[in-house]
Amino acid sequence: MTEWMPLYKELEQYGNSDFYPYHMPGHKRRQLGDIPERILKTDITEIDGFDNLHQAEGILREAQDLANRLYGAEETFYLVNGSTAGILSAISAALPEGGHLLITRGCHKSVYHAAYLRKLKFSYLYPKNVKGFEFSEAVTAGQVQEALRSEPDIGAVLIVSPTYEGRIADVKKIAEIVHEKGIPLIVDEAHGAHLGFAEGFAPGACMAGADIVIHSVHKTLPAMTQTALLHVNGTRVDRDRLKRFLRIYQTSSPSYVLMASISDAMEFLKIDGKRYFADFRDHYLRLLDRLGVCKVLQFVPAEDIFDGRQDIGKLVIGAGNRRDISGQWLYDQLRERYHLQCEMAAGRYCLAMFTVADSSEAYERMEQALLCIDEELFTESGAENVRDEERAMSGTMDESRGKIVLPEVCYPFSAAWDLTWKRERLGDAVGCAVGEFVNLYPPGTPILVPGEVLTQEIYEQILEYLTQKLNLQGLIQEEGEYYIRVLRQ
Repeated sequence: MTEWMPLYKELEQYGNSDFYPYHMPGHKRRQLGDIPERILKTDITEIDGFDNLHQAEGILREAQDLANRLYGAEETFYLVNGSTAGILSAISAALPEGGHLLITRGCHKSVYHAAYLRKLKFSYLYPKNVKGFEFSEAVTAGQVQEALRSEPDIGAVLIVSPTYEGRIADVKKIAEIVHEKGIPLIVDEAHGAHLGFAEGFAPGACMAGADIVIHSVHKTLPAMTQTALLHVNGTRVDRDRLKRFLRIYQTSSPSYVLMASISDAMEFLKIDGKRYFADFRDHYLRLLDRLGVCKVLQFVPAEDIFDGRQDIGKLVIGAGNRRDISGQWLYDQLRERYHLQCEMAAGRYCLAMFTVADSSEAYERMEQALLCIDEELFTESGAENVRDEERAMSGTMDESRGKIVLPEVCYPFSAAWDLTWKRERLGDAVGCAVGEFVNLYPPGTPILVPGEVLTQEIYEQILEYLTQKLNLQGLIQEEGEYYIRVLRQ
């Protein structure tokens, strides 16, 4: 190869050549099952001319270099095991075994898995709820500063920005506070691979001073599932150590189809990104404006986007003051009546995700469906549910619902997950330390972590989620009864 071209074009060229594959994979680029031959022709292993992800020196090195230039990072690594592999590697490299990590309570489950594998100690940050909704804000710089003052042995900080619902932290200010202590800041920006690429979008964490940033390319960019990036800046995290853990947590047989998908997304950002993102922003803000006439349904206002607190594209559809409907009800209405498949349902809201790949049809269909649902809800409930100016985003929801319930810790998580357990009927387990995660999925935010106590308050919260028929993981259902694992100790 005399001139580098995007990875997917190189793969296509090779697949159409007369080179015969006396190597893996076993399909030998021939269609014997139902997978289209065009895909199989680009599915290869590490052969001459195509580099090696775990020691990239050629075409993959150039592809990764394009990504770090786009994001403003010093070094970037392709991930084919999703952001999970990046988070595991980042935490393992940033802290020694047994180290102390400060995290957002609602972080991804892979953070907890890294803590288990490395026997880490946790401290939690608990952001307040967004006014009028039952989901959390992003963490604040003040919260991070206070935690670092009160626990001086913290060795690294991990925050999530944007959150699953699109709340954005002041990464620049947080990075300054963390770096004053000389420790690294890891940002799980899995939902923010699109940030910073056009006017009106919040800046990305790479440009804001984070030491390690993890992106799920597939979440908000036109790329295949399981594609991700890890960016690293500065010297607070040893890069040789980071590369070692990337080799440990990633497959030794990385998919060239997935890597080509990352390369394709990066080329899209480089060539067409600004134009497409400008259209994306216009479409989404127009949708929010038109939904402003809703009398019952509630949405995060566009002002939060302009202030940099809310991501573009995360449409949180709240039930407002209708206490008789849930997020699952809204989710089911959109899916069953209008064939609109949302991302997730929670207690009092559901979440629809828009990206740069959405056509005008996506906005038109969602607008029509929500206006119709809102009108039906208003008609059947009467004028008392009208949301006037005073009520709009004023937090008129019952603050006892959706409030943060702090856990009571009986055993450290890194030890608790290995302790012996028994199965106990849910109602009889109040007061016991649990031996398994209990969480809502998606997004996977833990209600209970192994070693924490199932209190009466948390028990009642779980019952409410079950009543709402939300996807609650960690419980065992048999013959109409729910059971939970509790620690024998």
